[in-house]
Amino acid sequence: MTEPTLTRPSAADLYDAHVLKDYPRQPLTLVRGEGARVWDDAGRSYLDFTSGVAVSALGHCHPHWVAAIRRQAGELIHTSNLFRHPLQGELARRLVALAGPGRVFCCNSGAEANEGLIKLARLHGVKKAGGAEGKCFKVIAAKNAFHGRTFGAMSATPQEKIQHNFRPLVPGFAFGELNDLASFAALVDDTTAAILVEPIQGESGINVCTPDFLRGLRALCTKHNLLLLLDEVQTGAGRTGRFFAFEHHGVQPDAIALAKGLGGGFPIGAMWVRENAADLFTPGSHGSTFGGTPLGCAAALAVLDVLAKEKLLEKVSAQSGPWLAALQKLAADFPQKVVAARGLGYLTGVQLAGETAPMLAALRDRGLLAAGSGGNVVRLLPPLTASAEELAESVQIFRAALAL
Repeated sequence: MTEPTLTRPSAADLYDAHVLKDYPRQPLTLVRGEGARVWDDAGRSYLDFTSGVAVSALGHCHPHWVAAIRRQAGELIHTSNLFRHPLQGELARRLVALAGPGRVFCCNSGAEANEGLIKLARLHGVKKAGGAEGKCFKVIAAKNAFHGRTFGAMSATPQEKIQHNFRPLVPGFAFGELNDLASFAALVDDTTAAILVEPIQGESGINVCTPDFLRGLRALCTKHNLLLLLDEVQTGAGRTGRFFAFEHHGVQPDAIALAKGLGGGFPIGAMWVRENAADLFTPGSHGSTFGGTPLGCAAALAVLDVLAKEKLLEKVSAQSGPWLAALQKLAADFPQKVVAARGLGYLTGVQLAGETAPMLAALRDRGLLAAGSGGNVVRLLPPLTASAEELAESVQIFRAALAL
C-alpha cells in the first residue's frame, strides 16, 4: 500500500497564514548565505547588498564568527545581569577603547539603545534643573530622522508613517532641519536637555551630516550644557570606513547608540556614555534581561576580531570611493531615471526620479538585493567583507536594470 504524500506548506503560505502583515516583504524566501551572497528556496543566488539592513557586517556565515557562536553556545548562553560574565566586561573594554573614556550598557537592538539615550537625556535634565523632574527634558532631533519604533524612539522620529495611529506620543521632542545649525540653535531654551542626531540618516534617503553641522552641534551643546547624543545604530561598527561615523569629523559625543552590525547577525545593541555623564545611571534606573548575554557578546567580540584582523575599515575606506563614483556616473548616464548617488563608505543611496519598488524588483530579477529608503532612494548596504569585484558587479546590475 502506498503511503500518502504529505505536502508541507511553503514559507509564503505560512507567512500569509500566521505572521503579522507589518512588512511589505519582497516575494523571496531565503534559505542559505555565504559571504556577500544568499540563495533562495529555488536555488538561485543573489548578491546581498541589504546585509540584513546593515546587520550582517561580516557577510553571511563568516567562519570566525560561526566558530565563536558555536563555541559559546556549548559553554554558557545566558546569565542575566544579576551576575558578571567575562565577555560583557571585555566587550565594554573594547568599545570604550574605540569610543573614548566612558562606560557601556548592553541591550538588544537599536531602538533599545536609543531609548537609553533618551532616558540619559532625562536624567541629565533632572541634574541640570537641580533635581527637579519635568523642568528640563526637551530633546532636539532632526526632521526626517529615524530612531526606532518603541514609544520614545518613535516620538523622536518625526515621520507620519511611523507615528500615525500611535498618538499621544512621548512629549518633549522638537525638530530642526538637518545641516541647518541655526534651526537647532533656535530651539534651545531652559527646558532643553540634549540634541540627538544620526550622522547619516539611513532610513530617510541617505542624508549625510556635514562636518560643520556636527561640529556646530558639539559647540552648541557645550555652550548650553546639553548632551550631544549620536544614533550610530546604522552607521556604526565600521559601515562608513571608521568604526563610528563621527570619527570622520573629529567630534566627541556624550553618548552613542550602537546596534545592527555590532553583532554581525546576532541581536545585540549597546549604549556608550562618556565619563562626564556615566554616573547618571544608577542601580534600578535602567536594565535589560537579555542585554549583553554571553552568546551576544561572543558574537560582537567576533565581529571586532574580524574587523581588526582583516583590516576591514581600511578596505571599506579604499574601495568605497571608486564604488560611489561608479554609482554617481549612473546619474550622468541615465539623467531621466537617476537623480543622484550619495553616501559614505558602504552606506550608499541611489536617488531615482521615480518610485523604488519597480527598480528593486528589476535588481532582484538580475541577482542584486537592495532596500528602499526615503521614498525614492535605493539603499545599498554591502557587507564590509565585499570585494571590489562584487561592488563592480552591483554597479553592472544596476546599469542593466536602468537600461530597460
